[in-house]
Amino acid sequence: MAAAVMAAEERTSQRWAYALVLAASGVALGVSGVPAPLYGIYEREWDLSPLTTTIVFAVYAVAALGAVLVSGRISDVVGRKPVLLGAIATMIAGLVVFSLADSVPMLLLARALHGIAVGSTVVVGAAALLDMRPHRGGRSGQLSGVAFNVGMAVAILGSALLAQYAPNPLRTPYVVSTVVCLIIGIGVLALREPHHARVAGRIRIAKPAVPHEIRGDFWFSAIGVMAAWSVLGVLLSLYPSLATQKTGIHNLVFGGAVVASTALSAATTQLFATGVPAQRAAIIGDTGMAIALLLTVPALGTHNWVVVLAAGVVLGATFGLGFGGSLRHLSGVVPQHKRGETMSAYYLLAYSAMALPTILAGWAATTWGLTTVFPWFIGVVALACLVAAGLGLRRNREALQQAA
Repeated sequence: MAAAVMAAEERTSQRWAYALVLAASGVALGVSGVPAPLYGIYEREWDLSPLTTTIVFAVYAVAALGAVLVSGRISDVVGRKPVLLGAIATMIAGLVVFSLADSVPMLLLARALHGIAVGSTVVVGAAALLDMRPHRGGRSGQLSGVAFNVGMAVAILGSALLAQYAPNPLRTPYVVSTVVCLIIGIGVLALREPHHARVAGRIRIAKPAVPHEIRGDFWFSAIGVMAAWSVLGVLLSLYPSLATQKTGIHNLVFGGAVVASTALSAATTQLFATGVPAQRAAIIGDTGMAIALLLTVPALGTHNWVVVLAAGVVLGATFGLGFGGSLRHLSGVVPQHKRGETMSAYYLLAYSAMALPTILAGWAATTWGLTTVFPWFIGVVALACLVAAGLGLRRNREALQQAA
């Protein structure tokens, strides 16, 4: 076993490769969040309804579903590097479409391209990290979660700043993001292929594949990430707009800061939660997310921007524990020869949990108003978080009984 680990490390002699893949994952999630502060401008200038905005948001998640179904299998067959390069090229294409967009169909196309790119990157990036450091799956899962949230925070806050203070608010954020993607792409070009145990066979749409021996661990992690990404859908689609309405602060930087502070809080929690066992962190995080979600309703009711930001920070911290714990737990148990397809199944459920509730919330907000719908949406997502925590406790109790 020790010899195999050493051989794997020798194959990845580029010391910067691991950090590069983490950075690529963070940039990908960041690019997915760049339009978030700009939705208000699109709504105002193009007269979009909440339903249209949430559909534009959710198209990204739906496209990502397709990507996670095929990208893991493709990378198992052809390698991680070609898929990562294709994802970065698609990401840049989406940014170009965004910068030229003058209609809703172009927004939908841009979001679809980003869904394909980001869905591929998170799945293949996770598999590549495990290829490089197969004996540190839990740590890779933790750092992936940190990279996701840091990338999201930096991109959303940067996009808000550029849109508020730079010329061409619907162009400049995308141009800057394109430059960052090009830099990451150059790094990936220099990357040596980390995946050497190629799987023979045709490239096809893969059914979600979960190895029988980790099925219980997988479902515990998957239900946790579904709850967590439902919360992510709330953060990116509804909470910033409602925060702006309730506080009366219409500066784009405030809306960006709401999401950025939440994401940074999540990243900080994930980074310093190393000492907390993954399963316990996920259970605590799921329970905490339910409580923090419910607290956002009275926080918004205060109309105080400090309280609204604080509620977002608390929600981010619990999200970090829940998502990070779930990802760490799965990364630590997934078999080497099933990494690509297992991570595809994991993110398939995650993106489903992000897309479907968001679309329903957008439809309801268009019909009854955002202020009316938000507490109900919060209640449903909080209940899902509690269900995930309950299942985790049940599995933990079963494991203790088996051990006894």
